[in-house]
Amino acid sequence: MTSGREDMIVGAVALVLLPMIALRIIRGIRDGRLPIYRTTLTRADNAGKFNLVLLLHIVSFLVVGYIAADLLFDLRDAS
Repeated sequence: MTSGREDMIVGAVALVLLPMIALRIIRGIRDGRLPIYRTTLTRADNAGKFNLVLLLHIVSFLVVGYIAADLLFDLRDAS
């Protein structure tokens, strides 16, 4: 079992990741471009792939947000 201190550190790291993921989502919607490693995927080149990658970014934002909330506020012991 992990200690409360480790949970707080990992939760804080997850919380710091949220604005970075949100910035990618916002830029993707606004500019129609998503960076993938050293290349860029644009909406004009392939709308299907672009929408899939954008959806994956949104899902990752939600999952990391849930992890951060769970670790910082100890949601699993709430029931």
